This record gives sequence, structure tokens and C-alpha cells, in this order.
Amino acid sequence: MLQLNNICTSFNKGTIDEMELFKQFNFEVKKGEFISIVGSNGSGKTTLLNLICGTMSPDSGSIIFKGDDITKMSEHRRAKFIGRVFQDPKLGTCSNLTVLENFALADNKNKTFGLTGAVSKKRIDYYREKLSHCNMGLEDRLNTPVGSLSGGQRQAIALVISGMTEVDMLILDEHTAALDPKSSETIMEITDKLVKENDMTAVMVTHNLRFATQYGNRLVMMHNGEAIMDKKAEEKEQTKVEDILHLFNEISIECGN
Repeated sequence: MLQLNNICTSFNKGTIDEMELFKQFNFEVKKGEFISIVGSNGSGKTTLLNLICGTMSPDSGSIIFKGDDITKMSEHRRAKFIGRVFQDPKLGTCSNLTVLENFALADNKNKTFGLTGAVSKKRIDYYREKLSHCNMGLEDRLNTPVGSLSGGQRQAIALVISGMTEVDMLILDEHTAALDPKSSETIMEITDKLVKENDMTAVMVTHNLRFATQYGNRLVMMHNGEAIMDKKAEEKEQTKVEDILHLFNEISIECGN
């Protein structure tokens, strides 16, 4: 589904702080994969997501999506087929709008503008049904401004909305990092259910090693712009948190930490 071919990416080009992160980096995502990506700060996790979503462009190399070269395609055009849930719950929803209005916005994504009503009353029961699966009582708060909800509730809404839109790939950018432990568990359960029920292809960056081993069917560890571990299928299922910690410790010793 997605190939990053011979990607080179530098930061602070032309300055004394210039640093090349990706050097002829190659990465492939196959349809139906749910990939958990872990790694220390500066390892390339977020840069990888930004390259996929179009937030940044590579210095060289190509990005191929479903056979099409999207290397120079803008972020907003990629958003039609690549969904992204951010670490900050505020970024995935509109604070001043109600839950109902946020869902109506998602329903009208990629549609032409007209003079019809933005909120369709025929869809309200559908929204309630979708929200009821979150077990947060959100189905009874359709007229509540999203800005007054908790971070976990807002993230749940962002996830449900991402499942409504017809995207080919879902990007999860440390989407539980800003939440309390209980909310994080709930959001991961919702995420797992969403990906499985919709047969979605998903790429998740997380600092939670337990989530990385528990969820998904592929596990990747990044370090210095390289994928130093890539476990799939049964090998991934057999990987324990202790195995990842052991590798982290080896990296820390090499880096002098």
C-alpha cells in the first residue's frame, strides 16, 4: 500500500546544527497491517509520520501510495485518504462546536458545499450508535460543546470520526500520551476495535511499550533514522515488553546514556 523509497531527510540545512536523519531509508506498509512504532526521542518516529502525511517533504527519494507517487502532494490533499489522530486531543476536534456538529463536519468531508443544512437529523441515531461503543456516555451528550469534554472523551470522538471517513490509512501520533492511565486504556481498546471492525491499515507511534506489544500485528523500533527491529505476525505476538526494554538498554549504553 505504501512505500518510502531511498528517503533522505535533513534538519537545519546550511547551519552548524545540520543533521541528516534518514539516509536512503526504505519502509513499506502493507494493506491490513496495524504497525506499532517505538523508539527514543530523535529516532525518527514522528518524522516518519510527517513524511507519510505530507507535513514535511524528503530531501530526496519517493513516497508511493497505492501505486501513485505522492512525494510532492500537499498535506491537505493526502488528508482525503490518510487520517491522523494527534497526541493533543484538541487537534482532532473543533472545541467551539458540539459533538453533533463535529460529526456533521466529518460527514460532509470531501463533499461539495451547498445550501442544505449542515446537520442531518437522519444521521443522529447513527452518531449515537457509534458513540455508544466508547462506553463514555457520549451518545447522550451530542449537544455538548466538545471543548467542555475531557481529553479522553475528545480523543474517543476523534477516533470514531476517523472511522466514519473513507480513509485508506490511519495514522496514530502518540494519541494516548496526553491522557491519564485509565483513559489511555479505554482509547486503545476503542482503537483496536475500530481498526479490526473497519479492516483498516494503521501506523501508531507510542511510548507505551505494553501497548506496542499488546496491539497490532507488526512492531517496529526506530533508532537514528533506521528500523533496527521489525517483527511481524507470530514473531510479533511472541515479543514481550522485556525484549524491547533489553534492546532499549543496549542502545542507551551505545549512546553513552
